[in-house]
Amino acid sequence: MRILLIDDHALFRIGLRELLERRGLEVVGAVGDCEEGINMVLDTRPDVVLLDMRMPQMSGLEVLKTLRDRGMQMPIVILTTSRVENDVIASLQCGAQGYLLKDMEPDELIRSLNDIVAGQTVVASELTMVLAQAVRGGEQDKAGSAMDQLTPREKEILCLLAEGQSNKVIARNLGISDGTVKLHVKAILRKLDVHSRVEAAVIAVEQRFCNRNESAEQD
Repeated sequence: MRILLIDDHALFRIGLRELLERRGLEVVGAVGDCEEGINMVLDTRPDVVLLDMRMPQMSGLEVLKTLRDRGMQMPIVILTTSRVENDVIASLQCGAQGYLLKDMEPDELIRSLNDIVAGQTVVASELTMVLAQAVRGGEQDKAGSAMDQLTPREKEILCLLAEGQSNKVIARNLGISDGTVKLHVKAILRKLDVHSRVEAAVIAVEQRFCNRNESAEQD
């Protein structure tokens, strides 16, 4: 495995290079200057690039984007102290194939690099909860946005679905036909991108959608 390291902290850079070489890995370059690092990647085409996140000239994300814009397809790994959710998400969105922490054990680092070079995307185990929360948050945002597409009548019917009412009961309560209720339910399922009225009802409950509607009406 041929590795290139870009990190502005000299002591860490030198120490990591020695550690990797002691484990039988080839370090083709270890530099603190981002522009020099980018040029070295273009010249040497390493198997994997290790990038610090916080650097004075350019951030790790900027270096990552530059390398991807220049057609570099090799795995690029963020190796950092940052546990910030936005850093993790942004790195993966920009094409990083790993997000590792500098305080990880050497053996774990080597295993992670082997997995990454083999084609896997690896995120430090301590950050899996951060990713899970981000995904859940994104799903909630998506659901909230879908709710906004519903018409007032569809919102009313969704809340009645959440209460467990059947189409016939809904039709009777609203003074409309069963067929009209069915059409509204189909529209609700389509807009929420779900396949059953149960799924729609669950989303409404999870989002506390009907509680918000009641509060808005009282205001």
